[in-house]
Amino acid sequence: MKKLLKLIGILLCIYLVFLIIGMIAPFIKMKPISEAYANTIDTDIFYAQEEGIGIERAAVIEDNKEALDIRLAMINEAKEQIVLSTFDIHLGKSTDDIFAALIHAADSGVQVKILVDGMYGFLNMRNEPFFYGAGGHENIEIKFYNIPNPFTPWNINGRMHDKYLIIDKKMLLMGGRNTFDYFLGDYHSDSIGLDREVFVYQTGEQPFTGETAASQVFDYFNAMWENPVCKTVYDKIPLRKQKEAENERKRLEEHFRHMTIKAYDFEQRTVPVKQAVLISNPTHIYGKEPYVFAQLQALMEQAENVLIHTPYAVCSEEMYEGLTQIAGKAEQVEMVINSVASGDNICASADYIRNKQHILATGMDVYEYMGQYSTHGKSIVIDDDLSVIGSYNLDNRSTYVDTEIMLVIHSEELNHELKGYIETLKENSLQVDNETGEYILNPQVEEKQLTGWKKIVIEGLSWMIQGFRYLV
Repeated sequence: MKKLLKLIGILLCIYLVFLIIGMIAPFIKMKPISEAYANTIDTDIFYAQEEGIGIERAAVIEDNKEALDIRLAMINEAKEQIVLSTFDIHLGKSTDDIFAALIHAADSGVQVKILVDGMYGFLNMRNEPFFYGAGGHENIEIKFYNIPNPFTPWNINGRMHDKYLIIDKKMLLMGGRNTFDYFLGDYHSDSIGLDREVFVYQTGEQPFTGETAASQVFDYFNAMWENPVCKTVYDKIPLRKQKEAENERKRLEEHFRHMTIKAYDFEQRTVPVKQAVLISNPTHIYGKEPYVFAQLQALMEQAENVLIHTPYAVCSEEMYEGLTQIAGKAEQVEMVINSVASGDNICASADYIRNKQHILATGMDVYEYMGQYSTHGKSIVIDDDLSVIGSYNLDNRSTYVDTEIMLVIHSEELNHELKGYIETLKENSLQVDNETGEYILNPQVEEKQLTGWKKIVIEGLSWMIQGFRYLV
């Protein structure tokens, strides 16, 4: 018996080594941008070449309650098809609202497609009758992107980080919010994530020969949907789950009857857009060339003023070099990030305290947000006419590992709106001195202190994660 237990222990140790090496080894070498791709980058495509305003209008969605309200209003407008892609879904009150509206639309004949990252779908949706109740509907299909397999660990880290909602290829909501109460509605009172999205819709007022934002993201979604790593789930309900799934469906149908969906005047809420262009990373599950970073770097290098908002900054040597080039060419480059005390990503915060000086050495002006909650928005303001909003964090994982999308929007009005939101965050931040790494005194902003268990964990991790920061 002892020999058997010893053998089992040895085999488990071998498997754990296999699992860990398999998960991290494929991503150790971060791919540089290829000359072939670099030669395709043309920043002129982000600017409307013709005079006048296009047929699209847009708005920045900053408030979590409005983020839920506009989702429900959009779903309520659907006539043919709804597409929802998200990194993560949790059960909760906002999820009840959204899925009740989706099922109501499906009952009306609207085709609903939902794509969720396979790791987080497996962790947070697995075996839930709620999702069987939705996925069992004849007009609803749910797929997971890259379901993790413990026997092929080299696939595990390939994650889909995109978040967007498309209605009839005419309305698009895209940004950084995941689908649960922490980011949506006003249900989660103890703690919330501060995030940002852009809403874009086609007015149909003028003839249009180009591609709208919604149509571009819809084409991207279709390519993702047909990717062989995406598998349909919740379409076959196990016998033991059928009654619960039916009850969940009925509960959501009843819930919809008691919901009040806020009416939206989409034109009044939005501003004119001249053009919107989608940029994205490769969609396979292995280490990626940094397509999004390369495009953004090219855009920022030709700017006079750049304002970046990212939750975290975890950079490779190539990214440090790129940011240094941007700061050297522009008159002013500012970046707003979470302070370590405010941030909710412990690994990214841990890396920041170890590598802050490398970021400051790029020459950017860095502001650390000292608010009560963590910011999760990912945006860039370029001069007075370009706005960039999407799912991409300024970190190694978003640059080299995950699928990511960003929308580059040519609109002076939207640029002004986005800049106002980021400036508000900056007003509640402390600037870091580029030479000393210390905060520059600002009597209007109180420094938020890192204390307790979070301080202990982050300081310990700051050393431990340096060996695999390419996955952070």
